[in-house]
Amino acid sequence: MTPRDPAPRAWPVRAELAWTAAFWLGLGVLFVAREAARPWRESPLTAPEALGTLAEYGLWALATPVVFWAVARRPAGRGAWAGPLAVQAALAGAAALAVEAVTRGLLPELLPTLRPPRPGGPWTLGGAVRGLWFLDEAVVALGVVVAGYARVALADARARRADAECSAADAARAAADRDRAEADRQRAEAESARLAGQLADARLGALRAQLHPHFLFNTLNAVSALVERDPEGVQTLVARLSSLLRRVLEVGDAAEVPLRDEVAFARDYLDVQRVRFQGRLATEEDVAVGALGVLVPPLVLQPLVENAVQHGVGRIEDGVGTVRVSAHVGDGPEGRRLVLAVEDDGPGLDGPAERPGGVGVANTRARLDALYGDAARLTVGPRAGGGVRAEVVLPYRPAGAARAPGDAAAQPVTARA
Repeated sequence: MTPRDPAPRAWPVRAELAWTAAFWLGLGVLFVAREAARPWRESPLTAPEALGTLAEYGLWALATPVVFWAVARRPAGRGAWAGPLAVQAALAGAAALAVEAVTRGLLPELLPTLRPPRPGGPWTLGGAVRGLWFLDEAVVALGVVVAGYARVALADARARRADAECSAADAARAAADRDRAEADRQRAEAESARLAGQLADARLGALRAQLHPHFLFNTLNAVSALVERDPEGVQTLVARLSSLLRRVLEVGDAAEVPLRDEVAFARDYLDVQRVRFQGRLATEEDVAVGALGVLVPPLVLQPLVENAVQHGVGRIEDGVGTVRVSAHVGDGPEGRRLVLAVEDDGPGLDGPAERPGGVGVANTRARLDALYGDAARLTVGPRAGGGVRAEVVLPYRPAGAARAPGDAAAQPVTARA
């Protein structure tokens, strides 16, 4: 172990010196009291003898801080104990001889009445060594060395405890900082999710607001086109338009509605268009029973049906065109899905691009993306046998409430008008 500074103190220096002096003074007083109380003494203990004894303990009070400093400066430890112990043993022996020389050699010469000399003649260093007169002082010195090691161990233990408390406090602060950081992260994520939800709601509201006037404008155009040609048909159109408007208002700001509502809405819309086309439009429905209660975005079918009527059947010059609406539930690699399809047997697509005037299709695709992300898709392509097929695939989300049995949209339909 390399030399080091005195052991870290867990007490003030002055307090330590005061306690050391008090210890040795108390021990001297006890020793004097014991000597005075011995019944076999030949003569009473005199004051000079008592003062000599107290002087001896006073010398040890002076030597103790020196021994403590030596022990704290270089205590024995693992791998390096022989050298420090040898130095400390030599220092303890020197302290014992010094106390012996002062109390048994110097004081009797200066003050003969203070303390009697050792028996056998005047005190000399050689005689003290040969007669082992200093052994009692050497035992005291050994006790001081042991106390010094106890002092170092206590100071080290207190220092380790303080370090452990500091480490625990640091760990607690670090844990509190982590908890605060985690709480801040969760609050930030919650706030981000809330803002994202508000943004999605705003986007869906804007898309719905865009779709409603677009649909109403096209329907009113059909009414105006028939005012002079078919007054009775206009009455039917107005009645159907009233029903359509009522359904739009009932939906309100709902993000999803049962498919049965959408089928009924598309049926009313196609009724309006049949009046407009004067027998040149036929419709078919093939909606599975299990699909009627599945949730879909409002007005998801109407733009596709409108596209099929205007750009499919509307481009047939002679004959009757057909618009077919179908829905079924199936299982696929992505799980249970609802598949909606709107088909027409018109001329088909002119090229790879989608049909012109695709505001409704673009709007529907944007709403699907806002509601479901990658879990939904809308495709428009050629139909087998001619025409166009628009297909919507949605996650299977059953509605919580069932419709009344008398509802016209509550039953599956496989019909042609």
